Amino acid sequence: MFTGTLFRYFLRRHLMTIFWFLVGVTALVYLVDFIEISSRRGDIPGFTLADSLFLTLIRVPSILQQTLPFIMLFAGITTLVSLNRKQEMVVTRAAGISVWQFMAPFITGAILVGLVGLFVLNPLAAAGMRTATMIENNLKASKQLGRKNETIPWLRQITADDDVIVGGARVSADGTTIEDAVFIHFGPESRIVLRQDARQAKLKDGYWELNDVTENRPGQIPAVLKTVQVRTNLKREFVQERLARPETVAFLDIPSKIEAARSFGVSTFTLESQYHSLMSMPFLLVAMTLISATVSLKFSRFNQSQSMIFGGIVSGFVLYVITVLIKAFGSSGVVPPFVAAWIPVVVAMFLGSTILLHQEDG
Repeated sequence: MFTGTLFRYFLRRHLMTIFWFLVGVTALVYLVDFIEISSRRGDIPGFTLADSLFLTLIRVPSILQQTLPFIMLFAGITTLVSLNRKQEMVVTRAAGISVWQFMAPFITGAILVGLVGLFVLNPLAAAGMRTATMIENNLKASKQLGRKNETIPWLRQITADDDVIVGGARVSADGTTIEDAVFIHFGPESRIVLRQDARQAKLKDGYWELNDVTENRPGQIPAVLKTVQVRTNLKREFVQERLARPETVAFLDIPSKIEAARSFGVSTFTLESQYHSLMSMPFLLVAMTLISATVSLKFSRFNQSQSMIFGGIVSGFVLYVITVLIKAFGSSGVVPPFVAAWIPVVVAMFLGSTILLHQEDG
């Protein structure tokens, strides 16, 4: 019979292993990200060592959130192999404990860690990404500090006398300030009549305020202007919902963001994919735990080679890659976001359960 004492013992062992993996991964992530940011900052005016340390610190939760599935995979394998080598697993199974009773503490630990990641780590990651974006934009250091390939959606605004497409290189966390902005004006027959390249564009009430502008008209010499105003009928709330990055929105705030985006007619595929991906996180960690069990639960008993454990690690990586890939399909609308987030997780859980059933009962 699986007693509460034994359950708590295995749960504590599992959680302690996860904790030490978290500590090690956090230190490694902080060190690597700090080196990367420091090496790219160069001679940026106003960017100090303290800025590098702080920027790295607030970016760590976001990176750590992405590594949770791998931490769970390695922690599960490490804990189970350790129990096997110390014969604790053999004694427990010899007492008549089934594989499902034995795995209950590990599955419980995965769910607990998933909930902590969902309600504690995710808000920290979202707040950190918002602050990091603001710091990078203020210091004009985004190109040196990473996200060199970051793109933002193009906006189109049509007024009574103008048709403009708005784009840029970077956008602030609230979506109302665009760095390295580009405004392309179209005239009759959809011909380009003016292009404005601005260092920064801020959305005001009824107009865009462009700073440090270079204007190019067909057949004319480019003109450089300090400030230019471009009329717009876009609402601040619309632009915020259109340009806000899902990574900067906490899990509990995503439903309200989705409703707001729908009210403005903005696509919600990206937000919905992020929401369902976060909601499925505890179950993804359970799937990783089941995968770790399939390759290490009976390691000593059947004398499997280390290639078995390596196969489990590869399977976990494949699952994660497939999850990220299908999430991208969901964000683009190719696959419904709910399906994109949940199908890989559910399939992995059923596959792990099936393998454990086969190992247990044949």
